[in-house]
This record gives sequence, C-alpha cells and structure tokens, in this order.
Amino acid sequence: MRSPALRRGHGDRRAPARALARASRRPRGDKGVSMLEFAGFLPVLLLVGLAAIQLGLVGYAANQAGSGARAAARVESREGTGGEAAGYAAMDSGLDADVSVGGGGDTTTATVTVQVPTLLPFVDTDWEVKKTVTMPNDDPAEPGAPGTGG
Repeated sequence: MRSPALRRGHGDRRAPARALARASRRPRGDKGVSMLEFAGFLPVLLLVGLAAIQLGLVGYAANQAGSGARAAARVESREGTGGEAAGYAAMDSGLDADVSVGGGGDTTTATVTVQVPTLLPFVDTDWEVKKTVTMPNDDPAEPGAPGTGG
C-alpha cells in the first residue's frame, strides 16, 4: 500500500513532468476570442457612427436653410428690400449658402440653398439642401394689413 504522500503525488518524482505534459496538451479554450471579434466588428461600428453623424449634419443644414428662407421672405415681404441680408444673418456663418429673393404680385418668394457640410474632408458629396418659402406682401400703410395691428 502506498503512503498518503505518494498518493497525492509528493513522493513521485515524475509527477511534475506528467502535470506539465498534461497542461501542454490541454486546449487553450476561448481566451482572446472576444477581443478578436470586437476588433473585427469595430470598423462596422465606426462606419455606422459616422453615417449617423453625417445624417445629423444633413438635418442641421436643412434646418438652417429653412430658417434663412423664412427670415429672407419675411423681411423682403415687409420692407421690400434687405431680404438676402436677413437670410444670411439668420443662418450659421460657417455654412456655404446662397440666398435669392424674388417676388411677383402679392407674394415674395425666398429660396436658400445650403451646401451640406461633410464629416470627412476627403469625401466630396456635393449634397445640397434647398428650401423655398413664399409669404404674402405686407403694405404697412394699409389699415388692417397683417402685422400692422389694425
């Protein structure tokens, strides 16, 4: 019968060599696989994030174009001049925009075209947002005209 020390492997000189041989044959498992999966998915995740930010820039340009067109049409219909300056003043000065005001008869029409800013400078999209607003012309001398309070 073996002693308890031999049963536990303390007295056997070959036990550490056997344990080392068993450890080297053991499969490594899934260690590091999740990091590899994340590294493979990261470009897709970044692309979705950039697309979401670019979509936000399109919405921002549309909002600015609408604000500029409303301001230009309002000032031009009320005063008959200064609509373009009001349209540019109502928008962010960092945007590449074009304001045109025209009228005919009882209405004034303002059209604003804004170049959509791009997130990546090397990607040239040439996207434009165009907003048009038509407002009735006001005659402040006429009693009861809109905006006169009478």
